[in-house]
Amino acid sequence: MSAVRSPAIDKVALEERAAALGKRSIKKETKVAGLRLAISMCDLTTLEGKDSPGKVRQMCAKAVRPDPGDSSIPSVAAVCVYSDLVATAKRALAGSGVKVASVSTAFPSGRSPLPVKLADVRRAVAAGADEIDMVIDRGAFLAGDNRRVFDEIVAAREACARRDGPAARLKVILETGELETYDNVRRASDLAMAAGADFIKTSTGKVSPAATPPVTLCMLEAIRDHWLATGEKVGMKPAGGIRTAKQALHYLVLVKETLGAGWLNADLFRFGASSLVNDLLMQLKKEETGRYRSEEEFTKD
Repeated sequence: MSAVRSPAIDKVALEERAAALGKRSIKKETKVAGLRLAISMCDLTTLEGKDSPGKVRQMCAKAVRPDPGDSSIPSVAAVCVYSDLVATAKRALAGSGVKVASVSTAFPSGRSPLPVKLADVRRAVAAGADEIDMVIDRGAFLAGDNRRVFDEIVAAREACARRDGPAARLKVILETGELETYDNVRRASDLAMAAGADFIKTSTGKVSPAATPPVTLCMLEAIRDHWLATGEKVGMKPAGGIRTAKQALHYLVLVKETLGAGWLNADLFRFGASSLVNDLLMQLKKEETGRYRSEEEFTKD
């Protein structure tokens, strides 16, 4: 691993820019397009001990048709489940274009021996996962063991390969709520991209705070600098705590102003926010019809 050098982060400037971009006014036509785009970027997720095949099938139906009464609404980007439910999700989503992601590497703690972590990845890939959401070992990172974190990401990327098709895409979860400073978030972002991450992701959704606009902006700036230095485009996924359409549009503004319109697609930007979809649907119907529909009119799964 060559040395990964990260710039120091100006906390005041970062937070002020994130706040300022959140105040941009958006015209009606652009807002409608943004709401539809945000729906297409969502990853519906269920990561609970009580998850069952039936629950996953219900979530997959929601992923394909977020509003069963309106076929013009786009499908979401992906569903995310534990590895033992990947095959169930693949069958439910066959032919839909919606991807199946699986958390791995001892999610959410990241605290298991490396062979166990890699077996987790390989099991999910063998079951058909299109994407792997791995977690870094935050303890190792905060202790300064960058080599260990780097090598584990490289090994996970190698475990994403499959003989009979393209490798699963690798999203690397930093768990920014445990990284303590923006400087650490920037260093972890740079490290993950240097190790071959296809996406960098803020959070597991199990730790507070999860995604925030300043943290996301910090990571987007790291992606921008990596792209300018290497020509490689890495995706971004804020996850956890994004519940309203207003917040989602704020994040889209952050992306466009930092990385440009080329990142405004589900191949390069995702929302990890299952509860967000219904608010996006409600706001979209309000913009299109002039009235709100009740939240009870939309499925919860």
